[in-house]
Parts: sequence; structure tokens; C-alpha cells
Amino acid sequence: MKRIGIDVGGTNTDAVLIDGTQVLGAVKTPTTADVMSGVRAAIRDLGAVSPLQGIDAVMIGTTHFTNAVVERARLERVGAIRIALPAARSLPPTVDWPDDLREAVDPLSVMVAGGHEYDGRELVPLDRAAIREAACRIRDAGITSVGITALFSPLTAVCEEEAAGIVRDVIPDARITLSHTLGRIGLLERENVTLLNAALQSLGLRTVAAFEEALAASGVAAPFFLTQNDGTVVLAEVAAANPVHSFASGPTNSMRGAAFLSGRDGAMVVDVGGTTSDVGSLVNGFPREANNVVAIGGVRTLFRMPDLLPMALGGGTIIDPATGTIGPRSVGYRITEKALVFGGDTLTATDIAVAAGRVEIGDRDRVRHLDPTFVAAMLARIGGMVEEGVDRMKTSGSATDLVAVGGGAFLIPDRLAGVSEVVRVAHAGVANALGAAMAQISGEVDQIFSDLSRDAALAEAQGIAERRAVEAGAEPGSLKVIEVEDIPIAYLPGGARRVRARVVGDVRERAAVA
Repeated sequence: MKRIGIDVGGTNTDAVLIDGTQVLGAVKTPTTADVMSGVRAAIRDLGAVSPLQGIDAVMIGTTHFTNAVVERARLERVGAIRIALPAARSLPPTVDWPDDLREAVDPLSVMVAGGHEYDGRELVPLDRAAIREAACRIRDAGITSVGITALFSPLTAVCEEEAAGIVRDVIPDARITLSHTLGRIGLLERENVTLLNAALQSLGLRTVAAFEEALAASGVAAPFFLTQNDGTVVLAEVAAANPVHSFASGPTNSMRGAAFLSGRDGAMVVDVGGTTSDVGSLVNGFPREANNVVAIGGVRTLFRMPDLLPMALGGGTIIDPATGTIGPRSVGYRITEKALVFGGDTLTATDIAVAAGRVEIGDRDRVRHLDPTFVAAMLARIGGMVEEGVDRMKTSGSATDLVAVGGGAFLIPDRLAGVSEVVRVAHAGVANALGAAMAQISGEVDQIFSDLSRDAALAEAQGIAERRAVEAGAEPGSLKVIEVEDIPIAYLPGGARRVRARVVGDVRERAAVA
């Protein structure tokens, strides 16, 4: 398949054209304030490198949704229905959110009776009248995006699904997010991601429409997908309904690109961008998944996210020439205006690398005045930051390979403590766009099974994951299991065990032209 991969970062928008595993063209353009004009420019520049004909699919990764949460902007007011009374009364929805984010979303929160116990038994009967009353209040407030969370709904989603039916009767055009489709056990964290998703759905629809317009204006008539947190893709209209699944798509694109370019299924990866770096670990060619709480914009969540360590280190990171302090501020996408090598007045990490002869960017004469001792000290400090990050992400004390990607990969030293080899790859600067272009479709299940043998439970979970992947557009014959994990649950009857399974498959061609 001939695909375009685009990754919209905070500093640069990268685009690549691939045919199977062959890279036909790659470009890097500055990210623009309105994002879409930068996407159009990237596609235009890509077309100048290689003809954009016969494109089967376009894969796009974007930080749009994460930025909205971080910036407290473009968020929609939501209705929050929690089905958990008489339990969970003392901590209302969004109780642990930062004040400014809570004010930006301004949720209308209602708690009603219902939910289940940890063993799947009904807590109390579902208060259907209270849910209908809550739906009327939400409708009268002019709110059309609703998040519904029930106690222990990952065990049984009956309460959430019935509540959703009642809400739709009252608000036919409501956009409803059910917590069991996103989160895991842990009421507050699951509710948090549910409400963030609800607050972002209108932005998701606008973003997908804007991308469609940008592609049409560029003359690219192909279906497009958005990349997700696990390094896979999903049809854009599906992604619009679940924007939280694209929160960490940028770093995961880079990690998948690193696996593709290096041929390594297991290694550490450092993705150095213009503003920040991300350290992660490849397992079976995919980012290792976080199995603990991940904070998004100051909000605790627990759902499908990669295990990443962000660092305030990038090509545009500002260095104080008086104190030698590195970051955390960055010139970001203004690096071509502000960095010394481009005629600016701000010392950046890129200037240090150019002065040391690590990379040829801009005008090296503009940094010849830098003291070689100072330059060496800054490089050593940058290397120390990377070593510390890698060490924190390793799961053993043994040395491991490290794949360096990203536009600022030249900042990574050739030798690092605890690293057996620093792997340099072709097209490292656009690994994120390559990761998007060659992404596959996934199917996942995280469910508790009872009254089944271990083998039967694993087989059932794998079957569910495979069906979900095929329904999402994967080619059935290409499915591959990349993760299966089961944990016996002693306090539940019937030999209960929690099983997580994930499969991936290639994009089905007829899905791409549907």
C-alpha cells in the first residue's frame, strides 16, 4: 500500500510517503499556529519530492487533543453522571482536577444510586428515575456531551449501557462516553478519562473535519486514519469519538518508527524533538504500556497509554550562557528565528551541537565565539540527562541498545553509561511520520472471566481482541498477538482472572476505500 504519514509536533510537522517498506519521500516543515496550514505545506513539499498519486491511505498523528487539555482551551462543557451511590459519595466527580481545568470544563455533575460490587454483584438497584432527572438537567443546561461512569463497570457494563439509553431518550443528539470503553478498575481515574474524552469530542469532530479539508485542498483523495497511544491507527471518524486515545500518539509514532528503521523489536528509544524528549522501551516492536496512573494536564488517569518519560530537552531547549542551566524553556517552532546559528539571539542546545561539530545546521560561524570548555561541559550535561532518563526507564541493570530518533537526535552522545550501542538510523528526523505511515490496526480486551479454565479464558480474550481488530478494519489473515497477560483474582468466585490481550493487523484495503 502507498501511504502518507504525517506527524504534527509542537515544533515541526513531518510528512513521509512510503510504498510498502520503501521510503519514497520525506519532508520536515515548521508547525504553524493554526496547524492546518502547516499540514498543507508539508503535503505540498512532499508532493514536490515524490508524486502523490495512487495514495491508499493517510495516517496522521497530532498533539491537538493533548494541547487542548494542557492549555485549558477548546474544551466543551460536559454532563457527568456517576452511578455509585450510596458508595463513593465523599469524592465528587473532578474532585482531584486542577482548579483552572475544572473551570474550563465546568461540569454539571450528578451522582445516582446503582453500580456493582467488586465481585460483580449488584450494589443497589439502578435509580432510573434519577438518571432521567439528571438527563433533563443536562439537556436544560444546553449540554450535549455526557460522560457516564458506574462503579466497577469494567466487570459488568449493564448500568452504564442502560443509563446511556435513558440519556439518549431525553437528549437524542447527545454524544455519550461510557467509562468501561476507556478505563480500567479505579473509579476516579476511569471517570477522569471519561470526562476528558467527553470534553474533547466536539474538538475531535472539528479536527477531523479540518484534516479532511486540508487533504482535499492538497488534492489527496484517500481515507485517513489517526494514530493512537498504542502505536496503531483507527479510522478518523472513530478517533473523533475517542480523542483521548490519541493523547500520546506523537511519541508512540516515533517509537514505532524507531522499530521500523532499526529492525529492532526490543530496545530503548529516545525521541528528541524541538521542545522535549521522550524515553521509552520497545516490547515486540511496540511501546511498553504503562500499567500505572498517568497524569494528563494534571489529571490522574488509568487507561491505554505508553510508558514514557518526558524530559525538557530538545533542539530548541534554551541554555543560560551565564549559569549553564539547560531548559526547561524552549524556543519551540521559532528555532529558525531565535537560535544563534540562524541569526537569533538565544543560545539553544542546537547551537551547542553545531559548535561541537555534531551537526551542520545554520551558520557555524555564528557560534565560533563559544568557549570550547563551556561547549564540552554542556554536552556532558546533556549526556547525563539522557543517561538518567534511560536508567529510570530500564527494567534491569544490564546494558541495552538505544535507538536515537527525532529531529534533535544529534544531541544524543555516541557512548552512554548503561547503553551497549547507540543506534543511528536513516530518516531519524522523521521517524514519527514513518511510524504513523506504517502503523497497523489493533484490537484489545481487558476483561475479567469467570467459570473458565485459564486456557479457555485466554482463548476467549484473544478471540474478542481479534474480532475487535477486524471490526476496526484489520486484515484477518495478518493478525498477530503482541500481548497476553492474565492475573488470577482470589477474592472473586469461579476461578476468576483478569485477562488483557492485544492483537494487531495490517489495514484491510477494502476498509481503506470504504
